[in-house]
Amino acid sequence: MAGVTVRLPDGSSRDFDHEVTAREVAESIGPRLAKAALVAVVDGHEVDLSVPVPDGSEVAIVTPDSDLGREVLRHSTAHVMAQAVARLWPGAHYAIGPVIADGFYYDFELPDDARFTDGDLDRISATMREIISEDQPFVRTELSPEEGLALFADQPFKQEIIETVGAREEAIDLESEGVSSSVVSAYRNTPEFTDLCRGPHVPSTSRLGHFALQRVAGAYWRGDEKRQQLQRIYGTAWESDKALADYLHRLEEAEKRDHRKLGVELDLFSFPPQLGGGLAVWHPKGGVARKLMEDYSRERHATGGYEFVSTPHLANANLFETSGHLGFYQDGMYPPMEMDNGTYYPKPMNCPMHCLIYASRQRSYRELPLRLFELGTVYRYERAGTLHGMMRIRGFTQDDSHIFCTEEQLPGEIASLLEFVMSVLTAFGFSDFTFNLSTKDPKKYVGSDEIWEKATDALRHALESGGLTYKVKEGDAAFYGPKIDIDVRDAIGRTWQLSTIQCDFNQPERFDLEYVGADNARHRPIMLHRALFGSVERFFAILLEHYAGALPTWLAPEQVRVLGVRDDHQEYVDQVAARLAGAGFRVEVEAADEPLGARIRRAKLAKIPYILVVGDDDVAQGTVGVNQRGSDKPERGVPVDGFMARLASDVADRVLPAGVA
Repeated sequence: MAGVTVRLPDGSSRDFDHEVTAREVAESIGPRLAKAALVAVVDGHEVDLSVPVPDGSEVAIVTPDSDLGREVLRHSTAHVMAQAVARLWPGAHYAIGPVIADGFYYDFELPDDARFTDGDLDRISATMREIISEDQPFVRTELSPEEGLALFADQPFKQEIIETVGAREEAIDLESEGVSSSVVSAYRNTPEFTDLCRGPHVPSTSRLGHFALQRVAGAYWRGDEKRQQLQRIYGTAWESDKALADYLHRLEEAEKRDHRKLGVELDLFSFPPQLGGGLAVWHPKGGVARKLMEDYSRERHATGGYEFVSTPHLANANLFETSGHLGFYQDGMYPPMEMDNGTYYPKPMNCPMHCLIYASRQRSYRELPLRLFELGTVYRYERAGTLHGMMRIRGFTQDDSHIFCTEEQLPGEIASLLEFVMSVLTAFGFSDFTFNLSTKDPKKYVGSDEIWEKATDALRHALESGGLTYKVKEGDAAFYGPKIDIDVRDAIGRTWQLSTIQCDFNQPERFDLEYVGADNARHRPIMLHRALFGSVERFFAILLEHYAGALPTWLAPEQVRVLGVRDDHQEYVDQVAARLAGAGFRVEVEAADEPLGARIRRAKLAKIPYILVVGDDDVAQGTVGVNQRGSDKPERGVPVDGFMARLASDVADRVLPAGVA
């Protein structure tokens, strides 16, 4: 056989005088890499290490400490979990087991309507470790659909996947099932267990082991409420015990920071069942924080050259037919309301109404760019199972901007928007940004390919001109245009998608928007969509979790609480509080009808930035004792004027709470 040459990611190459597998390529690079290797990527395709590589191909070896490596670990661990369940519950039916963010799950139907309990997770975990210790190889086989049906004769969910592949290939592909119209791929660990799978997998079960099973939940087969209700086991897997321990610690931190829990403890907001699912009410303290967020947003938009507008909460169906939302987004809209003069919908977006504002009169090129801004409340019918506190909600307010500009102005406007977004997010304490460029979904878009290419190139150019590193998310754009998503990393390392900049050549076309150019001819403007917070509700939830409820002093609903040691100090307490309130600070007092220690503890649990304690010496000298949040050392005898100057500086400089970088 002729020799084989493969190219490596660093530009070097390896020559072999025989057919070579991906594992042998790794061995040729070095023993450490060969030992760490899990799978390979050959000419962009993920493959098992046992797969021969073609001559001239580019080969990258995947190790456990990479994103792809962790996906493979989790996928293989999900298979081992299904094998363990099948061993413990003979006759169990296993459905699908995909990788998800930081983990995996698998859905099961147990014989005789048996139900998993949380205690069963320990049994399953122990059996998984037995399988791992057996060092079972993952062996791939390819079958015809008929052979696949015979192989999985006792697994009805696998049979359904094979039988319905023609109609649902996209969904099946997303679930990593190895089925196409002509080939069924499966992985066998032992004669005991075989699973449908696209692969690739780790070479053998001994490469696994740093995992934890987390919880049991219910799930409908195919997400269809009319189908069987299955049992889902969630788990996580990592490349080392340390990485697993770090992740579990982050989960503990995330649980402490859960905004739904903090919202109740700090009396910020609630979700009354009488109101309906996914709809929140803001309590006075939460309302103060929300007002401060919105005021800052308004202030920045006012100085940024934006025009303030306001639009109604519902509109005639014709508007959403013109915009395209009824054609592409109707499943996410609330049902229509039939009125005597037409059909109306609660608005899911503000952009169609902003187009109407632009179209209200003839526009000149001298008016462009025209930047419209609205804190506009929208309504989207999220499925009940997807609702999650303020993070996923049905009625929310967007700090929504739409910029109408000429094609020549487009690069500068996008660059300006990127700077604007980052400066506002930085003011709220975020500094670690990730940028994603989302491109056209080939099955869900409006407009010509040429227009989409122009819009995508404009966004790409702005990112590259700004020296910003970005990832491309193929097919993730909205139906009317490509977008840049800006993610932030929070205090415990989680990433949140926040701001969006979308470039839209299509809405101006659909609404027949025009401006008169310097040449006296009519031209079509370009429209940029920009939500900075994403939504006020979701952004506030992220802030709460980022700061674990200890909001920066400038955002804190209560900035200072003043406590007297005894009730005969109350007159001086009231004087101090009045001075602070008169200077514009948010201050509360608490009477000395309980021991001082209990009142201090209560104020600390409320995460108030400053607790002032006054006693005999303070009354005599005009001072206060200062307990600053995050400090273990109270200060005594601080002049009131000095404290007020410090507080004013804290607020003006938007100082971050201790421990937040």
